[in-house]
Amino acid sequence: MVNPDPTVLIVGGGPSGLMAALLLERLGISVAIVERRPTAQRAPAAHVINARTLEICRAAGVDMHALGEITIPPADGGRVYWVPKLGAPAIGSLPFENQGADQEALTPTPLRNISQHRFEPVLLRSLTDAGGAIPRWRHQWESAVQDADGVTSTIRALETDTVQEVRSRYLIAADGAGSRVRKSLGIDMIGPARLQSFLMIHFHADLRRIVGDPPGVLHFVCDPIHGGGVFVIHDLDREAVYMHAFDPDRESAADYSVTRCEQIVRDSLADPSLALRVEAFGTWTMTAQVAERYRDGSIFLVGDAAHRFPPTGGLGLNTGVQDVHNLAWKLAAVLREWAPPALLDTFEIERRPVAQQNADQSLHNALQLIEVGVALGVTDGSEDSRARMHATLADAEGRTRVAAAIERQAVHFDMPGLQLGFVYTDGAVIDDAEVAPDNHPQRFVPSGRPGARLPHTWTREADGRGSLLDWIPLDRFLLLAGPDGAPWLDAVARIENAAVAARQLRAEDIPALPTWLGIAGIARAGALLVRPDQHIAWRAVDEVDDPLGTLQTVLRTVLRGTSS
Repeated sequence: MVNPDPTVLIVGGGPSGLMAALLLERLGISVAIVERRPTAQRAPAAHVINARTLEICRAAGVDMHALGEITIPPADGGRVYWVPKLGAPAIGSLPFENQGADQEALTPTPLRNISQHRFEPVLLRSLTDAGGAIPRWRHQWESAVQDADGVTSTIRALETDTVQEVRSRYLIAADGAGSRVRKSLGIDMIGPARLQSFLMIHFHADLRRIVGDPPGVLHFVCDPIHGGGVFVIHDLDREAVYMHAFDPDRESAADYSVTRCEQIVRDSLADPSLALRVEAFGTWTMTAQVAERYRDGSIFLVGDAAHRFPPTGGLGLNTGVQDVHNLAWKLAAVLREWAPPALLDTFEIERRPVAQQNADQSLHNALQLIEVGVALGVTDGSEDSRARMHATLADAEGRTRVAAAIERQAVHFDMPGLQLGFVYTDGAVIDDAEVAPDNHPQRFVPSGRPGARLPHTWTREADGRGSLLDWIPLDRFLLLAGPDGAPWLDAVARIENAAVAARQLRAEDIPALPTWLGIAGIARAGALLVRPDQHIAWRAVDEVDDPLGTLQTVLRTVLRGTSS
């Protein structure tokens, strides 16, 4: 039986739902999770966990050592290849994201390849360790009725076909692309609903000996005879997925068998005799859509229920985790009555533009991939197309055209500007009119501008090297006062409000403090007010005449009317 009276009911036990539960449990908010699947994700799905999501994991108390153990080593997953078939000499290659130690100047947790079917169990264990509610598997959300005080949901236990009612103050819909919750609310998805469909074939094989050197995580198969596709390697020594074009207008998943799927994989291998075993297969459709709205009363949409992107950029799972990081502290603030309910309106105001930007870039990446096939002369699945491809590759000028087309894909596989550089320009922030940093998808420029994520810098901690991001509590704002900002500390001490704490920036704690102050855009007597989600709410470039009065006004404004 599901807890009949949680404060927050979470529908969906994928990464977004699990992270929502973990954050809310850390904030002391009772939750229940219902999930219609029988277990956590079993087959590989998403595989890119970007720097911002890993920072959120770190803040939420996820076991970072456990995440390290399931990470594809950067040496194994640092390239993307275009090949005639897997195991044949490469046509071209690009770096797959920047996973090097140089990224530690920008983030304590550089992007890593971590397969979703391994990521979810780590989140589950972290939730259990935090004393949180585990998902009620094989439980399906059926319907809900809202009133002024919350939501009454009907939940069906699929194994027993029994129904119960669950009463919650809020409901978070994290139930995926086909969200039953979103559909019940009549919320439309805006954008193309079907760009292309694919057959996903999950198989086990040792691919290390046949891939390029250095190895890569993605291998685009260019030979047109069998339709082309892409190998996503989740473990070089044992596990991969092959994405193959699928036409739902002419066929269905029932037309496929394990034997047929095995042959499809073999047709795309340079050595079709490779030992392999198909584990599972299924179909899916690529879309680029964002929900027209994220909220209906006490119900909030997050993750794939709110946005669906092409996988070209690895932004889907990450955007969902970042959604709930934005929402959790706001729910806790309202429930604890140090913020008015109007604060919750800022969830959609802040997160929907981020999702739209990510959807647009992912769609651009997907469409631009076509350029490589065009440069190769591939127009269809005929022998003539194959002949044109080989003729192009045999010609120096042709290879130059193909190399240029591949180089134009570089943004697709290098997007720190989107992953770390998104800025909330409206919502629970006070904009100080600074010109926005030029966060091209390939370029992240850290900034102290309100709405931006707090710039990372390394700190000296007794238990080892820490990040300034680690200073930010999950349950309140933190005022970071400059080295000469003692008046700000005094002001916070005089505010009778549990919503804010203070800490001084000192050279003995922060080795690179002068450089960091320049990046943050504050003088030694200035300050930053940082939200629980590590985004900057407000900035004082320098000292002010009335720190207490200024801070009281700022908090009221950011929290949409809360008095101090």
